[in-house]
Amino acid sequence: MIRLISRRIEIGTGDGGISNLGFDKRGIVTSCRAVLLPRFGGPEVLEFRDNVAVPDLKPNQVLVRARAVSINPLDTRMRSGYGRSIFEPLLPLILGRDISGEVAAVGNSVKSLTVGQEVFGALHPTAVRGTYTDYAILAEDELAPKPGSLSHAEASAIPFAALTAWRALKSTARIREGHRVLVIGGGGAVGFSAIQLAVAAGCHVSTTCGGESISRILAAGAEQAVDYTIEDAEAALKGHFDAVLDTIGVPDTERMGISLLKKGGHYMTLQGEAASVTDRHGLAIGLPMAAAILLKKQIQYRYSHGIEYWWNYMRADAEGLHEIRRLSEAGKLQVPVDKTFPISQVREAHEAKDRRQIPGKVVLEMD
Repeated sequence: MIRLISRRIEIGTGDGGISNLGFDKRGIVTSCRAVLLPRFGGPEVLEFRDNVAVPDLKPNQVLVRARAVSINPLDTRMRSGYGRSIFEPLLPLILGRDISGEVAAVGNSVKSLTVGQEVFGALHPTAVRGTYTDYAILAEDELAPKPGSLSHAEASAIPFAALTAWRALKSTARIREGHRVLVIGGGGAVGFSAIQLAVAAGCHVSTTCGGESISRILAAGAEQAVDYTIEDAEAALKGHFDAVLDTIGVPDTERMGISLLKKGGHYMTLQGEAASVTDRHGLAIGLPMAAAILLKKQIQYRYSHGIEYWWNYMRADAEGLHEIRRLSEAGKLQVPVDKTFPISQVREAHEAKDRRQIPGKVVLEMD
């Protein structure tokens, strides 16, 4: 059972309105436009299709009329085959994790959101039906009211990156006022979100980044920003840290991050090996193998350095998303958008990201 889809249904007018929507006799959307990934490969494999089915809502789910969705590194990696062992049997997929839009319908157990309300949020990394579509489906706890001070494009750039940072810093490391936090790779969306979350928590924040990001990072409240392209970051960073979030996750940054931790500190990398190991060996062998690799590293670093070692991933967190919304509304958390594309130009947008033509966030808008 679902509640009324919306106060207003938009039918295509030929001049930029939404077309090729399917409705059942109750006026509920049953099909819409979406970008499908039928096979792995380059940007050319993405297919912009009409009349893609919209599944029925479960009781805890929300149908969101998308206005803007952002491109995350996970999207381009999945398109290229990352997570193949999980996703290949489920093709075709719809990519996309972030979304900003309006509530079009709600399941019968949804209490906190209402039809017509502007919302933003993000899907779990393993979601199969993503947000590159006119109508996306998310669980109630994956959404929050959109910050009123932000456009849909600005809001769509925030949730997945900020929730990834939130899980590492707040759920895993449990940072608090006075802690010293190091973000390795502070210029990207997750790193910049982590800096802002740590500053808001009253932490002393240092980071490594490219020179083009230093002024923005210092303006956000970081106390030290080291340009890794011209300095020896390990030598330049001052003191030791309670938590290190490594958004780069290569052997050199792992070694540096662990060496700069205090006893009892937390090292968290976004480049855990679970997906790559399962892609190489299959789910049956790969998952237990990845768990064994992680456990071995945790034991090794606990005894050799007295620190905690973690692979971190984004997870839905209703409390975290509402705090992210509050900080965004107050101007204390943002993810700058470098460029927007209409959803129909999704191939061009992915190609630009693949070629590193656009270093910052790219957002797809529903034309």
